[in-house]
Amino acid sequence: MRIVMKFGGTSVGSADAIRQVAEIVAESRREHEVVVVVSAMNAPDLRTTDTLINAARAAAEGDGDATAQVAPRLLGLHMRAAAELASPAECATLEPELRAMLDYMSDLSRSIAVLGELTPRALDLFSGLGERINARLIAAALRSAGIPAEAVDATGLIVTDDRYGAASPLRNETRERAQTRLLPLLAAGTVPVVTGFIGATVAGVPTTLGRGGSDYSCAILGDVLDADEVWFWKEVDGVLTANPRVVPEARTLPRLTYSEMAELAYYGANVLHPKTVLPLVQRQIPIRIRNTFNPTHPGTLITRERGEGAAKAVTAIKDVSLVTVGGPGMLGIAGVAARIFGAVARAGANILLISQASSEQSVCLAVPQPESRAAVAELRRELAAEFSAHDVEHIEVIEPAVIVALVGSGMRGTPGIAGRLFGAMGEARINIIAIAQGSTENNISLVVSAADGDEAVRVIHRSFHL
Repeated sequence: MRIVMKFGGTSVGSADAIRQVAEIVAESRREHEVVVVVSAMNAPDLRTTDTLINAARAAAEGDGDATAQVAPRLLGLHMRAAAELASPAECATLEPELRAMLDYMSDLSRSIAVLGELTPRALDLFSGLGERINARLIAAALRSAGIPAEAVDATGLIVTDDRYGAASPLRNETRERAQTRLLPLLAAGTVPVVTGFIGATVAGVPTTLGRGGSDYSCAILGDVLDADEVWFWKEVDGVLTANPRVVPEARTLPRLTYSEMAELAYYGANVLHPKTVLPLVQRQIPIRIRNTFNPTHPGTLITRERGEGAAKAVTAIKDVSLVTVGGPGMLGIAGVAARIFGAVARAGANILLISQASSEQSVCLAVPQPESRAAVAELRRELAAEFSAHDVEHIEVIEPAVIVALVGSGMRGTPGIAGRLFGAMGEARINIIAIAQGSTENNISLVVSAADGDEAVRVIHRSFHL
């Protein structure tokens, strides 16, 4: 099988962690072709990407030496790890290469300070440096462990548009370049160690892929290389049935569907964001989430096929405001719902949940609590005429509240799920403020008070034997 595997910042955040990565790669390549995608190093006391971005912003404020001041710390972090992981010969080659990269960024900082401006294009150079440095360190560590490996900058593989800071890949061009560059390495038994998070325009100008970019890099390469599976190595054993801090007996889910993964990610579970793995979902390439620090655990397999059980997991979004717009005259106002949603959008608020009775006399919507004040103000402006005519009589806000979601594709068409859920809430004397269920039946969401949020999660988890 051909496997593309990604290791996140904590999974490559120390010499011990990288040593574990080397063991995982060595074990995997005995049976599979392996492509490795890596994030920047996230040490407990030095987060590489954040440090570089802060230095770039300081340069824009006039501190031209900001990068030069942090460069020795970054070089020392990586070379100390190299001293533990790589041979003296590898270290002798690695240090001047890393030093040259950091010197270039220090010179760029001084130019930014002179100009007094940090462009998105320049910021992408800083943002992606940590991955470029770490790929070289990890490739050196693999070679020193007897594993043929080569660091590969994704600027030569992933071709993107020029939306700096949040670039989108150009699939056909990326497929051609990635296969041309990586397939010969795989055929020769060499492990490519590819930089996550970054790409480049057709003209070769470096870009970054935005939030979750390293996961996205892995998914893009899994797609264009026709991978059999894509593995995301994290710091957890997989996707859990609930937050273990709230539900100590939460367990790892052996299987999920793509749709279940998307629902759980939306409601804040520690799972892959659907946008970052969309290329894999579209190609129906299986995804595994596994634990770098517990590699014998099988983790969670995510595919199109539905596993056993109707309900799979329960999760929650906290610090939510429930906004209700109501009045007897709303029944006859054409397009009132569209106007409500438009007003909330103009306020820049993200609607997390919608609930409306068939009478149309009230519309409930949940938004993040910090965004509720702006949403309510914009609603009052939009509906000012209706307030004057008493068609709309109130805009009420309940906060803080919690959205609790029960997720599982097996709930579709299964009678009694909602009754069991509401019965459990009633027995626990937890008041349900609002309810929403999508037509896909993958998710039943409840709004409860903040005081009842954790208990609601525990009650549901117990009731469905998750």
